[in-house]
Amino acid sequence: MRSSPFLDFPRFSGRLHDARTATVLGRLLGVAVVVCFGTGLISHCLQQPPGWLTNTLPSRPVWGYRLTQGLHVASGIAAVPLLLAKLWTVYPRLFARPVVRSLRHGLERASVAVLVAAALFQLFSGMLNTAQWYPWPFAFVPVHFAVAQLLLGALLLHLAVKWPQIRAHWGRKSEGTLTLPAAEGPDRRSLLTAVTAAVGAVTLTTVGQSFTPLKRFDLLAPRHPDHGPQGLPVNRTAARAGVSAAELRDWRLTVAGPEPYRLTLAELRAMPQYEVELPIACVEGWSKSAHWSGVRILDLLDRAGARTGARVRVVSLEQHGAYRVMEMGRTHARDPLTLLALCLNGEVLSADHGYPARIIAPNRPGVLQTKWVSRVEAR
Repeated sequence: MRSSPFLDFPRFSGRLHDARTATVLGRLLGVAVVVCFGTGLISHCLQQPPGWLTNTLPSRPVWGYRLTQGLHVASGIAAVPLLLAKLWTVYPRLFARPVVRSLRHGLERASVAVLVAAALFQLFSGMLNTAQWYPWPFAFVPVHFAVAQLLLGALLLHLAVKWPQIRAHWGRKSEGTLTLPAAEGPDRRSLLTAVTAAVGAVTLTTVGQSFTPLKRFDLLAPRHPDHGPQGLPVNRTAARAGVSAAELRDWRLTVAGPEPYRLTLAELRAMPQYEVELPIACVEGWSKSAHWSGVRILDLLDRAGARTGARVRVVSLEQHGAYRVMEMGRTHARDPLTLLALCLNGEVLSADHGYPARIIAPNRPGVLQTKWVSRVEAR
């Protein structure tokens, strides 16, 4: 009795659904994942440092966060075509029967399911974050960080289980590659060339948002480094932050410490002013250097009688948001480049850039460069 054609499982005869191709693509994908995870860990520690690390986070090099976060977003975007190519190579195994041959095989398939699900979630949720679109009910940052750890664990488990097959197909002259048909060499090279071209294309058309020499190719990135008030992009406007004109009109800066005081904007401008050139770099991947001028945070702290080792708490006029209150460790607070900025590129700050005063500090995520500062506390 013949079986129904509707019950037959697909049969794959393509030459590139093989272990050698999967290994080559896996190597490239692994590099992208490791770079993305490592730079993401740096970003998380700078954004939400554990208490014991707050006072020791470095403020130099000034471009440190700009580099690591640019690499984080670029490697994440580059990993998308690599992951899709890798999944295309191995997807016929979804149709292998029996589904589970043993307990070990069942655990292996379950770990692969976790690995694939975590990788897809990380890459595509990260891309949505670059566009600041959050179609989910949970907070992005803690969930993204937690799933990154899950992804790393699943990847290490997968490598441990598959290491014999990976080693057998690692090099061109490896044992597992000697019996492959000769025609697969040119076909594989064509596939890898196409994947490399795709990675190059998505990188070239997005990396300009942080690597400004390539900004003229910035076609697919959600931000262009030159687009925005005063020549600098803005993520959160004054209107969106709920900062009203009345609050700005009656603004006073409160500096809390052993000798607290308050300052008007005119009194702030009468203090010694310093100019620095620092990049502002956001977690979404864009960054750009600009000229800032204002009062050094260390001068404000010294006037308040703050101790040298004091940490700083900065409060914004912003009505809501996860970063309306910001903590700054001793290293950043005492760095002479850290300013309460009053001007940007020679002009008074616009409302969307934090008028009347905002924080600008070296080697810090943009979300911690607090705008519309109303209070500085030495703790």
